Amino acid sequence: MRDEVRWFVVLADEENVTAAAAQLHVPQPTLSRKLGRLERQLGTTLFDRIGRRLVLNDAGRIYAEHLRRADAELAAGEQRVRELGTPAERVVRLGFLHSFGTWLVPQLIQQARAADPALRFDLVQDAAETITGLVADGSLDLGIVSPRPAASGLRWRRLLRQDVHLAVPAASPLARETAIDFAQLSDVEFVAMGRGFGMRQLLDEACDAAGIEPRISVECQELDTVAGLVAAGIGIALLPDSPNTRVPPGVVLLDISGIDAGREVGLVWARDRALPEPARRVRDLAR
Repeated sequence: MRDEVRWFVVLADEENVTAAAAQLHVPQPTLSRKLGRLERQLGTTLFDRIGRRLVLNDAGRIYAEHLRRADAELAAGEQRVRELGTPAERVVRLGFLHSFGTWLVPQLIQQARAADPALRFDLVQDAAETITGLVADGSLDLGIVSPRPAASGLRWRRLLRQDVHLAVPAASPLARETAIDFAQLSDVEFVAMGRGFGMRQLLDEACDAAGIEPRISVECQELDTVAGLVAAGIGIALLPDSPNTRVPPGVVLLDISGIDAGREVGLVWARDRALPEPARRVRDLAR
């Protein structure tokens, strides 16, 4: 039954018969005939034809919106039935950024296990880009990342917003300021996270917004290392605030003006794949 819904959802997402047919593993003419029959049944077209490309029209967008909900419900129903037939170990596969490992993730697991002591967790810590990729391909059930990923195949639930500060060496002339306009930092060296990390994305976006090209002296993979390098006078950096923020001696945190100095933290899961019941429970607790 779900296949009768899913083919149109895929076609609406791809807006291309060839690409949708390849994803669905059906011949292109078969998919074209299915679309033609559906439009005749509904008495209206659902796409505007622009060359070989299909573009959802108003009727198509309405129909696709309802079918996406139906597809999600059918997938959830199939998952629930499978769970009844083959009771599985109650394991949640959760990925998250390293910086959430000392506060946000322990709080969520504590809350989840208080509600359901049988829950177990398999945890993966990595860069935001890696975590979202593992969620998208089914290797993880849930991910906690920042900022919100652009991938269309993921759902997102905002958990909180973190302020972001500029960390500067105490010996730097910048340390005498209480706040700094980001556009003033064009001639200063940065310590940065590597590409694929959420804080690196925020740095790149901040530099674009301020119209500057960042001079990066060191790239690394841990925010604690970033803070240590700032303390050693290697450069300045962006650091997010958190309930247990601790910066080493020799680091001064400044407010930032001229850009949006904050980051959204949220939970992601796959749009088109039903979550196992233990992961659904954790998702619903994470608010």
